[in-house]
Amino acid sequence: MTVIGLDDTDSRTRGMCTTYVANRVADRLRESGATVRRILLVRLNPAVEFKTRGNAALAIHTTAGLESAARVAREELDAAAEVDDPRTNPGLVVAPGAPESVPDEVASFARNALRDIIPVERAAELADAAGYATAGWKNAQGLVGALAAVGAWAAFDDWTYEHISYREPEAWGTEREIDYDSLFAAADECYPETWDTVDRAEGEAVCVPHTPCPILFGIRGDDPDACRQLAASIDAEPVHDDALFVTNQGTDAHLAPGELGSLEDDRAYRVDGVVATEPETKRGGHVFFELESGESAIQCAAFEPTKRFRDRVRALRVGDRLTVSGEVGDGTLKLEKFAVRELQTTELVTPTCPDCGRTMKSAGRNQGYRCRDCGTNSSGKVETEVERDLELGWYEVPPCARRHVAKPLVRGGFDATVHPER
Repeated sequence: MTVIGLDDTDSRTRGMCTTYVANRVADRLRESGATVRRILLVRLNPAVEFKTRGNAALAIHTTAGLESAARVAREELDAAAEVDDPRTNPGLVVAPGAPESVPDEVASFARNALRDIIPVERAAELADAAGYATAGWKNAQGLVGALAAVGAWAAFDDWTYEHISYREPEAWGTEREIDYDSLFAAADECYPETWDTVDRAEGEAVCVPHTPCPILFGIRGDDPDACRQLAASIDAEPVHDDALFVTNQGTDAHLAPGELGSLEDDRAYRVDGVVATEPETKRGGHVFFELESGESAIQCAAFEPTKRFRDRVRALRVGDRLTVSGEVGDGTLKLEKFAVRELQTTELVTPTCPDCGRTMKSAGRNQGYRCRDCGTNSSGKVETEVERDLELGWYEVPPCARRHVAKPLVRGGFDATVHPER
């Protein structure tokens, strides 16, 4: 077996897609008589500043020999990579052996690539120590993702699927021709085996990109047959090619357990805490509150693109106990989902007069409250029940705002009741 890892061939403005390059490599290997066992689509740390778009790396597991695999991969990268974009710096790693048999250090590198910032020098050193063939273009930043893709099969055990349909090359960069009624109908029929295809509340086709890349649409889910079925049910422009990818999308593999007071920027965590301040909506529609645990605290944010999720955040009250998940940047945790563990269901209010029902007034500093009409007294505020718009359990951002690697609640496996968005 041979494992080909490649990364960083696309451009935010010029198009291309690393999945397309990987599929071209796989097609050529099949034409040469080799078997392609699978193509992995591996999402890496979403907080990496210098990523091109979705920070995805690709790995091809094949029976092709090392030399022929390296030659084909280099030729396809040379032909397709958008190296004129200053942010595009492709990398290629070709490793002999079965993908599950990579050295422990390479598997560990793959896990770290989802949760840390790794210098390209470290990737080059580790690949060389493992005896892998490598190639880099420009500053070769893509070597990090390429090596992580090589180690991913040994590093992770939760995998999903994405079926990607590609456009005819002459259509790249033009408006996509899709019958959205058929897309939304197919998405409903195949849910929940497929997910994040559309955002019903926003009326958005999440599976359709807005860039000049070769992708027509990508269907994600837990069942590869359901992904294929949904794709085949969409009325759209001609499909030039398609491919099924095994992927870590929708798995939360980027989240590390953390504690307030020790969180670092450009990493993603799952942490526990108590709401310390009332949620506040600021300019631009962003919602902020402070989460505390012991003597440590962090600001949490639900930004405007998370749409209706902000209403869930606005419904929080001081004293609610939460588990929150998200990426930390500039000292702020950007919420992807949260679990309500305990709700404050009472509050202290000014007492009412038991005789006339009117609200009492302060009787003076530290003197309690008095009804000015009846003369009745109360020593202080009283506790009353509060109706809450939240329930215990997990809440998430809608599909239109979801990170590729973030796990949708509909996939299950969470430690409390879930309230999925779709």
